[in-house]
Amino acid sequence: MVNSILTPDARALEDERAAEPVVHHAPNGVSDRFALGFTKLLRFSADTFFAKRYGHRAIVLETVAAVPGMVGAMFTHLTCLRRMRDDEGWIRTLMEEAENERMHLMTFIEIAKPTWFERMVILSVQGVFLVAFSILYLLSSRTAHRVVGYFEEEAVTSYTLYLQEIDEGRSPNVPAPAIAKHYWQMADEATLRDVVLVVRADEAHHRDVNHGFASSLGGDAQVRKIAPYPIHATELRETA
Repeated sequence: MVNSILTPDARALEDERAAEPVVHHAPNGVSDRFALGFTKLLRFSADTFFAKRYGHRAIVLETVAAVPGMVGAMFTHLTCLRRMRDDEGWIRTLMEEAENERMHLMTFIEIAKPTWFERMVILSVQGVFLVAFSILYLLSSRTAHRVVGYFEEEAVTSYTLYLQEIDEGRSPNVPAPAIAKHYWQMADEATLRDVVLVVRADEAHHRDVNHGFASSLGGDAQVRKIAPYPIHATELRETA
């Protein structure tokens, strides 16, 4: 049985298609324009298959979003080994990003149960994206990080619309899953709205970090303000 939680109405679908993210980095040069175009292609694919259900759409997006951090950490790790130099904190930051995005996925699976077909789509999308992003990172790590920065800009916009649906009563504000309350150290009475708020804050942080990495790789040493990161649990969660 398909979980229909967070099924937006016609107005929500129209808002989603018309929405444009706040650009935190104006594209400059071929690399940035390619990154922005690639991101728009990913958004089009997500809108085509999953825009009708925010919860299911989030599952697919978070599956893809959890790939770049792991890929970036692996290649940075190998590069530092070959060149025998310090990573300047990049590896741990990227690994934390991958873990954080995976927790987003685990949370939304509890909210919107994916169907068998959607699980197959997720498997296919992850495989294709893993290969494509790995090749891109090897060819241009700067472009790869810029892709993630733009991807997170889109995510912040999507979660803002998600909040709008909840606040205007068109989507039920269900209780937050136990895994979310543990990971973000939330109160027992936390709801889905609280979850979306911290997830959006996570994405804003990843947006600024990856834009910063891309700019640094492009030779821009300017230090930019990074959106705050919500508190996350450090201990393992006990399971039954």
